[in-house]
Amino acid sequence: QVQLVESGGGLVQAGGSLRLSCAASGTFLSINDMGWYRQAPGKQRELVAVSTSGGITNYADSVKGRFTVSRDNAKNTVILQMNSLKPEDTAVYYCNARYKKNWYATGDAWGQGTQVTVSS
Repeated sequence: QVQLVESGGGLVQAGGSLRLSCAASGTFLSINDMGWYRQAPGKQRELVAVSTSGGITNYADSVKGRFTVSRDNAKNTVILQMNSLKPEDTAVYYCNARYKKNWYATGDAWGQGTQVTVSS
């Protein structure tokens, strides 16, 4: 089992910045992918950014160039640096991790979510 704890959400003005942090703990061999999803009211949860253990990143088109995801594998953390925030970025942001339970199986873990609100 992997537990994910997010922090760093809050309220900012449009054009401002926030840094989200997610720390993983529990029982696992390794974490393969770690990233962020978000869900706004009335909308489906969508991928924001993901990082592999090797540092390869993938971003939603809507955040590319504004958000940066980074990993600290030694600390089992993932950071989402959000710059030039827009009101449409307002959502609950969820940390996600895909990890190796053992050499034969992988698991999927989710954090509880942190609210990000961007005012115009």
